[in-house]
This record gives sequence, structure tokens and C-alpha cells, in this order.
Amino acid sequence: MRTLTGRLVQILLAVVLVACGGTPGEATDSSPTTAVAQRGGAAGTIRLYTSVTQDTVDAVLQGFQSSNPDVKAEVFRAPTGELNARLAAEQRSGGVKADVLWLTDPLSMYAYDEQDLLAEWTPNGAEAIPEQFRTERFWGTRILNLVIVHRQGLQPAPTGWQDLADDAYSEPVAFPDPAFAGSSFAALGYFALDEEFGFDYYRALRANGAVEVQAPDEVITGVAEGRFSAGMSLDKSVRDAAEEGAPIELVWPEPGAIALYSPIAVIRSTTNEEAAQALASFVLTEPAQAAIASTGWQPVLPGVEGPPMPTDAEQVFPDWEAAFGRQDELLSEYRSSLGD
Repeated sequence: MRTLTGRLVQILLAVVLVACGGTPGEATDSSPTTAVAQRGGAAGTIRLYTSVTQDTVDAVLQGFQSSNPDVKAEVFRAPTGELNARLAAEQRSGGVKADVLWLTDPLSMYAYDEQDLLAEWTPNGAEAIPEQFRTERFWGTRILNLVIVHRQGLQPAPTGWQDLADDAYSEPVAFPDPAFAGSSFAALGYFALDEEFGFDYYRALRANGAVEVQAPDEVITGVAEGRFSAGMSLDKSVRDAAEEGAPIELVWPEPGAIALYSPIAVIRSTTNEEAAQALASFVLTEPAQAAIASTGWQPVLPGVEGPPMPTDAEQVFPDWEAAFGRQDELLSEYRSSLGD
């Protein structure tokens, strides 16, 4: 059994290797590793469809293909709305061409599961994944946190979600379109179904002059440029922009950051099940989770250190079961609440 020290060393080594272009997860004669991270027997070409950020996909695939050199992974990456549109078009024209789906939010994956598109599979070490982030056919890989971003020096600085609807801000706040990005729909799922907020929250935002933009990163750009005083975006994106010198600050809001898990699944119709399952399983190994953390996301595997969070940071999760099947209804009422 590996010691705690040994496990930490392996995680840190994986991060360093990913950053330097090395081969995290590749087995050697002298270092312990998990079975799926060893050089595998899978071969052939597989297609990964994903809405995950490019740097994260690249970091994970680097480790996977180092330990599975006979597998070629072709990637189609797009925002959730565009990805869903492509999958729908493929279904109409003969069948889904993807072998693996790695998405931003659970709701899209629930829909594909209901359509019987997903294979039932169990990755090695599945018991380590918290139950709230897994099903029989898809598994959480990372956690995204929606937080508040505001311009440096803004007074009063917002401390919670309700503050964004406060008329104390003469300049507008911004929020991303839930029909475009899966993370933004998670916010809609949380606010719309929570008794403290409901659709009245969106009505209050609009009445206060809030502006809808397409994507979470556009909120950050607008705040940094002075077009918006504050808004809603992803913690990784806010940290990245601040580190690059953008005049913005991150607020971990009350009652908590809206958290969603990013699931991965194998397509039932894949013609290369071994390679597809090898890739999906690899994403849940310690080396891959360390690579995910190194690109700024909170890993789902306990024990793998993620990006910095406040010591008293709280997270709130949408009620996925209550939201599933109601996407069109929620989006329609959301549009109505904005007066569209």
C-alpha cells in the first residue's frame, strides 16, 4: 500500500511532468502507479467530443497518450450549445461519431443517458469518486465554481449573489447566457429552483440594469474594461485574468459558489470500446487529476490538491434531478423574466 508521502510525491511529479512536457502516469520499474496509468494495450483511433477548456484537454491527453502510445485521440471541442447541436445533427444523419464525451455540466449528459447513448462502465478506482459525482454511465472529473468578479476598488464590493441586484451599482453588472454555456445553465438551475432566489432574482437583476452576455469569459473582459462593475464568471477564468494583470478581483459569494461537476462518458456505439474506456478511466486517475488541477480546476478525486480556495469557502449545488427534463421550460421562463 502506498504511503501518504508516496502519493503526494507522485501527484507533484505528475504536475511537474505535465508542465514540462513529460509523461505523467507512465509506469517505471521503480515507481508505483495505478493499473490504468500503466502503458496500456489499447490501440486505434478514438474521437473525444468535449466542451472542456483546451489547456485542460491538452494536459490530460499528453499523459494519456504517453501511457497509451498506440491510441490516437481526435478532439472536437466547442461550447456546450455548439457541441449539443453537432451531436443532434449526427444523430439525425446516421449516428454519433464520438467515442467519448467529456462535458461541462451533468444536465447535458443526463439527456444523452436518457437517449440510451451512453455505455455502462466502471473505471478503476471508482469507489474513490464521491457518490454525488457519479452514476452507472458517467463520472465527474472536475468541479467548476461560479463566483463573483468585480472591478478593483469597487465600493461597496459585493459579498453575495443578492448584491448583484442591488441599486448601489450605478454601472451594470453582467451575467452569461444559460443557453450558451453549461456552467451558465447550472447557475440558472440553482437560482430558479432555490426558494431564496427564484426567477424574481433575474427580474431584479434586469430591473437594476444587468446585462446578459454570451459567455462567462465575456463578463471578465467587460469588468476589466470598465463596461461592467461586477458579474458572474468561473473561478479559474477570474484567477487567470487577474494573474495576467486584469484590474479585477474574485469574490467567493454567499451563500456559496455555484458548483457543478464536469462528467465524462463512453458512447455505447463506439467501435473501439477498449481505447474509449481507457481514456475515460485515465481522466479519473491521480496523474490526470493532478493535470486538471494544474490547469486551474478543482479535481474531483479526494486527496489531489486543487487551486487555492478561501478557508471558509462554501459551495452550493443545483438540484440536477429537479432541473433535468425542464431545460426548455426553465430557459423559457428565464427569457420571460428578462422581458425578452
